[in-house]
Amino acid sequence: MKITVFTGISIVVANMIGTGAFTSLGFQLESLSNTVTILSLWLLGGIVALAGAFSYAEVGTQIKKSGGEFTFLSRIYHPMIGYLSGWISQTVGFAAPIALSVIAFTQYFPIHIGYPRITGIALIAIITLIHCYNLKMSSTFQNISTLLKILFILLVVSLGLVLPAEKENAVHFDTSYWKEIGSAAFAVSLIYVSYSYSGWNAAAYITEEFRNPRKALPVALIGGTFIVAVLYTLLQFVFLKHASYVDLAGKLNVGTISMTHMLGSRGANVFSAAISLLLISGISAMVWVGPRVTASIAGEYSFWRYFRADADGIPKRALWLQFLLSAILLLTGTFEQIMIYCGVLLNISTLLVVIGVFILRSKKRQDAASPAHSFRSPFFPFFQILFIAVSLWMIAFAFINNTKECLLGFSNLLLGLLTFFLCRKKQK
Repeated sequence: MKITVFTGISIVVANMIGTGAFTSLGFQLESLSNTVTILSLWLLGGIVALAGAFSYAEVGTQIKKSGGEFTFLSRIYHPMIGYLSGWISQTVGFAAPIALSVIAFTQYFPIHIGYPRITGIALIAIITLIHCYNLKMSSTFQNISTLLKILFILLVVSLGLVLPAEKENAVHFDTSYWKEIGSAAFAVSLIYVSYSYSGWNAAAYITEEFRNPRKALPVALIGGTFIVAVLYTLLQFVFLKHASYVDLAGKLNVGTISMTHMLGSRGANVFSAAISLLLISGISAMVWVGPRVTASIAGEYSFWRYFRADADGIPKRALWLQFLLSAILLLTGTFEQIMIYCGVLLNISTLLVVIGVFILRSKKRQDAASPAHSFRSPFFPFFQILFIAVSLWMIAFAFINNTKECLLGFSNLLLGLLTFFLCRKKQK
């Protein structure tokens, strides 16, 4: 069974709308206060994600293979670069966001959960079982849960814009904007926002599962990213409008706090329950997509052959490997550490793919036999330069302000490099 464009958009939206939209605002307000600064963060994050989506659509319609960065970087640069990128996706790229989503799920659930991390592990196990069944069930479950998520967020945004604002709210405008936007805090906050937008490249991991990848992949990547960028920016404004700065700063469950002011405690409980349930859509999308990277690596390196997809095309053993990694991260990491650690590594991988657009265009000019009719990124090279500049800026400030997490990330890369040489040795 091949998936439709709608399912592709659903996967992108479900991967993107997750913990970040309902949690990262509190961390941003610890060091930033101007509403224009906050909204600029989310708008810039959306534009950068769209720039990435344009670039991935161009690369993906030329290479036309599943696996995301692993496949793209292996073919554009060198197998080792692609392998390390795949290693990032395999070890933290999906397992870490799944762990983060589960943490948010337990935080938002209106009924106290006695053993939240154990409950979260059980939830991941159930979703993994669903995706082990067949592609049709995965697709149906994903489409329904994502549609409900979008409708719910539209309802929240609509209510938030219509209902009167709190007298003491976090909407604040003054001349501090220019000072804040050039600060280190803005750059670090952009990492949180970047994490919130992560998942815009999800469709690139399952390119071969589309009925018509050349047409479906760009629509899924760009359409899904645009929808989420609009929803995210409006959602943050609604949160700021209906709660005070003191209420929100440093808090994880900013959505529940704002909804308490907006609809009262009962309305907030309903909101919390809905968010918990709808976070399952994002967890499901990541559980579905992530193991495809491992299966792609297993298809090229015999060292990992145990994790190849089964005859029905479902990588069941890779699904359970991802479950194990998510459980380990859930039991050992804090929310903020996982977010920074994961965000920096993923930024490096996506940055290399976007740079790859320049390389592929150069090769295409030299090679008349290059694939024709691929998607062409608009306003080239504006969006690529923007993405590269913002990514380098975020990575640099992350190293300065979160050195420990960044070094931990690079120690993970060294481990990946060791397994690469083991793979090459086994291939010989």
